[in-house]
Amino acid sequence: MIARLWRGVTLAEKSEAYLAFLQARAVPDYRAIPGNLSVDILHRTVGAITHYLIVTRWESREAIAAFAGNDIAQAKYYREDVDFLLEFEPTVEHYEVS
Repeated sequence: MIARLWRGVTLAEKSEAYLAFLQARAVPDYRAIPGNLSVDILHRTVGAITHYLIVTRWESREAIAAFAGNDIAQAKYYREDVDFLLEFEPTVEHYEVS
């Protein structure tokens, strides 16, 4: 099993709207891919900023590629992310789950 970790940052005042967007758009997108085992959205607000960490678990690198494309290290963004995110990290991290 492989865990894929994506990070994002938004203004706290937009955090509820961004979470609703993620639940409506991103989570179903992840879950629609064969080989996706789970999707967890973690978030915390520090002052005026809300930090997001999305942890997905996958059966294989091939399953991740079906979601993210051949370069699985590249972060995937949605068109709507520009309305919320303060920065766009170019890559994600992958970990083997033991």
